[in-house]
Amino acid sequence: MTAQVRVRFAPSPTGALHIGGGHTALFNWLWARHTGGRFILRIEDTDRERSTREYEETILAGMRWLGLDWDEGPDVGGDFGPYRQSERLELYRASASRLVDEGKAYCQDGAVYFRIPAGKTIAWDDVVYGPIEVDGDTLRFDTQNTAPKDLVLLKSDGYPTYNYAVVVDDAGMAINTVIRGEDHIANTPKQILLYEAFGWPVPRFAHLPMILGADKKKLSKRHGATSIYEYRDLGYLPDGAFNFLALLGWSPGDENEICSRREAVELFELSRVTKRAAVFDMQKFAHVNQAHLWRTPPEELVELLRPLWKARGLDPDRFDAAWLARALELLGGRGQTTLEVAEYSDYFLSFDAVTARYDGADLPEETRRSLRPFYAGLLELPTWHHGAMEAYAKQWGEEHGAKMKDLAMPLRWVLTGRKVSPGVFDVAVFLGREEVGRRLGHYRLLPEA
Repeated sequence: MTAQVRVRFAPSPTGALHIGGGHTALFNWLWARHTGGRFILRIEDTDRERSTREYEETILAGMRWLGLDWDEGPDVGGDFGPYRQSERLELYRASASRLVDEGKAYCQDGAVYFRIPAGKTIAWDDVVYGPIEVDGDTLRFDTQNTAPKDLVLLKSDGYPTYNYAVVVDDAGMAINTVIRGEDHIANTPKQILLYEAFGWPVPRFAHLPMILGADKKKLSKRHGATSIYEYRDLGYLPDGAFNFLALLGWSPGDENEICSRREAVELFELSRVTKRAAVFDMQKFAHVNQAHLWRTPPEELVELLRPLWKARGLDPDRFDAAWLARALELLGGRGQTTLEVAEYSDYFLSFDAVTARYDGADLPEETRRSLRPFYAGLLELPTWHHGAMEAYAKQWGEEHGAKMKDLAMPLRWVLTGRKVSPGVFDVAVFLGREEVGRRLGHYRLLPEA
């Protein structure tokens, strides 16, 4: 195609931006940015009972969070507006009147109907699904195949039906590539008939694969969160969500599926979108998010975590930001979401977090008595660094018949309150000699003064 690509995302403001909508918006955005085209946002708000401006703003906020900016839309304007269907009613009525005047439509009981032509085959070459043909007569009869059934354009209340409005809007906004979910394949023949009746160019159609849950059933609330914002609140990053959604039906083409927005834009091709249903795999989502989480500069990650630490009753503001950044670097990539990182790092900010989950009940007095000399010697090392600690532990263990894990594991529990952590000597060095001594003393693992 030589004309500039014009694609659109047209949500109904009847709820938050859900996974399927976010996926469709992202693929439209990718194709526009890859081709140097235009990405248009249109609001399909003709459901008067359920559509609200509050939901519209929620959808826009969800798109902004994903980093999907639009070139034309209700809030930014453009040459092809209005960009809300509720503001385009006169356009629908005028176009319907034209078809009535041309004998291609008729009025009945206050509604306007399009005459579906007989004996016509509707065909198009779908970018994803390939050539598709539909016998037009199957659109002309009801399910019992007895009575002719024409297509409603305008309902008796003057509002357009979906299949009619979308054609008037897409043609009026010069949309030349329609990228949407595969559930719309059934609507395409009716829409092509309307394009042809008006004499308007028929756009290219690219239908995206269905998104299934891990059980291979259509994605729904039973599979977990369905709103984009819910994943934000669960500790997922915009870049992680963007990358994962891009992988639902497409891949960068190599084994490494972790890619930046710039890389995705550069590599994206509609021709490489698969028609095989995509599986919304939460484990993969978490893995992708983890990769982007730990690509984030530590200083930026500190600011992302600051409100989460506070929500856990911690006080990050009493620490230097650079110190907090070093603490996160010490975690070494542990944690797949910001919520997990805030949880896994709490022992750096507060000893209370340790004592709240570990009471030392698994340390009998005999064990404490045998370990006290080791920990006392540890605190007296002339140099406070990992190498010195490890060498001391190895020597002490050989002399007293103790395994390294028997010396290190209790120290890990005492310092972190966790079974798993970064290297325990690294944690000890970072916390400092005085703080390590305080925590050992709390659990009665030092000789009495």
